[in-house]
Amino acid sequence: VNTQAVFSLKGKPLNCYGLTKKVVYENEEFNLVQAALNIEDGLDGLRYNRIVIATDADVDGMHIRLLLLTFFLQFFPDLVKNDHLYILQTPLFRVRNKKETIYCYSEEERQRALAKLGRNPEITRFKGLGEISPDEFKHFIGDDMRLEPVMVTKDAAVQDLLSFYMGKNTPERQEFIISNLKVEKDLLEELPEAVEETTEA
Repeated sequence: VNTQAVFSLKGKPLNCYGLTKKVVYENEEFNLVQAALNIEDGLDGLRYNRIVIATDADVDGMHIRLLLLTFFLQFFPDLVKNDHLYILQTPLFRVRNKKETIYCYSEEERQRALAKLGRNPEITRFKGLGEISPDEFKHFIGDDMRLEPVMVTKDAAVQDLLSFYMGKNTPERQEFIISNLKVEKDLLEELPEAVEETTEA
């Protein structure tokens, strides 16, 4: 029984913030997504329980995620409020030797893998989904796949959310980003201790 399907987008989707649902029918990509999910007339016909957004783990990939989230929140908010939308975590590194392969989703996990596999393992930095072969990618979309749920409460003011993140209030967003920024340098300073603990174990 087939339980999964993949829909490949062509480039960046349209920013549909502030547009009417007419754009869903005029834009080929959005119209195909709507048809593939069978949600034109509501969620009763939804073909898949989980809709998973998979993008590269870079700035462009994050932008694509935001544009897709905008599409679903703008036109199909109940899809998100009923916990059907997820973000797929994809590995940043592959660390392996002749006996074992470890996929790492952060710099901290990479350091732990290096400590575990010992001397001179092969390290691959994945720059995008296109660098991951189909044989490898199947490991990331199976039972053990790492998913981040897109969580919006049922009483959330969706239009207020969209207005904040997609509107013209650039100074407010900049202040929000700066106040919530995670600096990699601060995280890396904690890694030696984590690696030491792993080695001792």
